Amino acid sequence: MNRVLNISRFCSRVPRHFFRKRKRRSEARSNPVLWGLLLIFLPIASAVAQPKTLTLNEAISIAADSSLEAFRSKNMYLAGLWEYRSYKAARLPGLALNLTPAQYYRYITRRYDSGADIDVYRNQQSYYANGSLELSQNIDFLGGTFFMNTDLGYIRNYGANAYSQYTSVPIRVGYQQSLLGYNAFRWEKKIEPMKFEKVKKEFLYNMESVSEQATEYFFALAMAQTEYDMALENVASTDTLYKTGEQRQKIASITKADLLTLRLDAVNARNTLQNADIALKRAMFALASYLNFDKNTEIRLRLPSHPSAMEISVEQALFLARENNPTLIDMQRQVLEAQQTVDKTKIESLFNASLTASIGFNQVANTFGNVYRDPTQQDVFSLTLTIPLIDWGVRKGKYNVARNSLSVLEISRSQNELSIEEDIIMTVGDFNIQQQLIASAEEALELAQMAYTETKQRFMIGKADINSLTLSLNRLQEAQRNYISSLKNYWLSYYKIRKLTLYDFALHAPLSQIFDYQHGM
Repeated sequence: MNRVLNISRFCSRVPRHFFRKRKRRSEARSNPVLWGLLLIFLPIASAVAQPKTLTLNEAISIAADSSLEAFRSKNMYLAGLWEYRSYKAARLPGLALNLTPAQYYRYITRRYDSGADIDVYRNQQSYYANGSLELSQNIDFLGGTFFMNTDLGYIRNYGANAYSQYTSVPIRVGYQQSLLGYNAFRWEKKIEPMKFEKVKKEFLYNMESVSEQATEYFFALAMAQTEYDMALENVASTDTLYKTGEQRQKIASITKADLLTLRLDAVNARNTLQNADIALKRAMFALASYLNFDKNTEIRLRLPSHPSAMEISVEQALFLARENNPTLIDMQRQVLEAQQTVDKTKIESLFNASLTASIGFNQVANTFGNVYRDPTQQDVFSLTLTIPLIDWGVRKGKYNVARNSLSVLEISRSQNELSIEEDIIMTVGDFNIQQQLIASAEEALELAQMAYTETKQRFMIGKADINSLTLSLNRLQEAQRNYISSLKNYWLSYYKIRKLTLYDFALHAPLSQIFDYQHGM
């Protein structure tokens, strides 16, 4: 497109614009303001004069790096990644320090006076401090938690009977466990890795959607540029034909009606050029916005060449989709979570039982130096039972709700599988057909170009009429549109198959495997 700013013409206007009232040209040349303006505007003019040329792969790469949709998808993935890392960290031993460095009380409390055998109110002041260090480890296989801790406490009472005491637990080892068989850790071990797998593959799915959308914008602009180029060429061609027609009409080689038709074609060509220019600006703005370019960026596209032959079988695509499609993975996760709820409500509908046991040492002393001397053994064993006697069917109702929800999710999963399978079958079929259509469209474009050139030459020497020329031109333009449409449909089908299967058929590798390799996972 001839929309490049003419720098020499622009620069030649600057002296006349700013210094037209001066009498001597040498004064304008020596003026520092002029040179300052030239230094400012020359880089701007040079930048405007350079249109940005993009291939399809470059457009997709820029969209994956700079588009707002890609930015949103990356942040969603990072949130899921940190959630998974938190789960993994919770499976490791945890060390926690709990401190109450200062707790002061001043209040009136009721006390029993044994000498007078009455209750009395007394003023009391006390200071309390405590600290404990605990090491814990979740046991996934059993569903319980092993812990080991140490504890130190201090109390100071003020008043007439002021005194201080220390208490310590040098070491205590224990274990707590639910006894009913519901193991939350075991379910988390199944569900959390699947949640992260879904997040990762959903990110890859979204990035393939970005590729698909970038392809849409790319070929929309390619079609608009083709329409504009054809309209521009058509204006030049119709002007030439009209001038030729005027000469031929003077010698009565064509009729007045044919000459009017040529003039009408020239007028229509200019109108078409204006409409094509508007459509081109819109398509260019849409692609520039999606790629996060400046809105005034001028873009020229380089169409991809004829793609190499690639055969994708429906059976392979279906197998890959069942393995990689994030929608199906998410449905499996939801089914697992529903099974977890069923398991939990089923067990809780009977009764709850939990066990806590620990063994260690403790001591109390009036001085810090004695609080760790000759500690006595401390044994704790606790068995807790909760038995529902009458709950009017509340627990049973929760269990039935959970079971019905599981059935609904299993049906939904089957429906989603059928829908995705149908989409894959149709898309793979379209992709395999588009490879043949591209070859046919390319051949048709070459034939239409040769036919139009031949018909135009024959018209110029008076051996073809205006109808034949118009028909030949229409066929050429239609062939150009069909070729771009074939390329567009081919690449859209290809990226849609990649999105549904998350598989790179050119490299013969899953996209998740490529992603893990690139990010060192």
